[in-house]
Amino acid sequence: MDRENAAKHVIALGFFDGVHLGHGALLRRVAEVAERTGLTPAAVTFDVHPESLILRSPQPLLSAPEDRADLMRRCYGIQDVIVARFDKQMMGMPWRSFVTDYLVKEHRAAHLVAGHDFRFGYKGEGNPRRLSALCGALGIGCDIIPRVERDGITVSSTYIRTLVAQGEMERAMEFLGHPHTLTNTVAHGKRLGSSLGFPTVNLRFPKGVLVPAYGVYACKVCFEDGESRMAVTNVGTRPTVDDGDEVNAEGFILDFRGDLYGRSIRMEFYRRLRGERKFPSLDALRREVMKNAEETRDYFQGT
Repeated sequence: MDRENAAKHVIALGFFDGVHLGHGALLRRVAEVAERTGLTPAAVTFDVHPESLILRSPQPLLSAPEDRADLMRRCYGIQDVIVARFDKQMMGMPWRSFVTDYLVKEHRAAHLVAGHDFRFGYKGEGNPRRLSALCGALGIGCDIIPRVERDGITVSSTYIRTLVAQGEMERAMEFLGHPHTLTNTVAHGKRLGSSLGFPTVNLRFPKGVLVPAYGVYACKVCFEDGESRMAVTNVGTRPTVDDGDEVNAEGFILDFRGDLYGRSIRMEFYRRLRGERKFPSLDALRREVMKNAEETRDYFQGT
């Protein structure tokens, strides 16, 4: 289909790190407008956080672009997730051009939805007031969504990053509206799990993605076919069995047998069971993992 006849979009604007409840307010509005008008629900996000170029102070992110896109589609029904390249050209684009050329002309925006603090264009000169006025002049719809609070705290990626860094996954889940997730391809480890009697899967954290507090977590592992299983997951360097400093997420999937190497899985973090520590022997480690497995079963049976 050529661009002239392509479907028009209702587009949510933002970076959407973690896709938390504040973002959800924008995405729900997009879905509502799309259902009412017959337009296609969409969102624009960026490949890197704008602050990493503008302020030259990159900070770890809650989610890679692939996880952000998956959460928007799965939790809010967003069909088209546009991952824009944030480079010097995008950073220098005048705010009017971002709307008229990039959103309206290139991505056929017919309605835009932004948060109360959304800034865009060269030097952040675009703001909600200017966006609303320009949309009115262009004859396209525009909604500006107010801040979202929970327990008197503004829902923000910054606050949730602090929770995840401290291993407070249940509190983070309250502000995210879903479990903290990590999606990646299962990598080869040292196969030590098999020798201990519980084969494991290894996921590496993508560059720039926040590593949760080291420790053991009650998790679910979700496969591409939609099936999910409980898992005990260690985040850290595995001090009992490894002298290296490579950090990964190693999950023992309960009641599962099969080869997952090379397959993409999603790890969902629900509760931190304990900190990472070094055990005096492999037998001691095995006993602790079995205890953590029972704690994981009890957790999910009680939820």
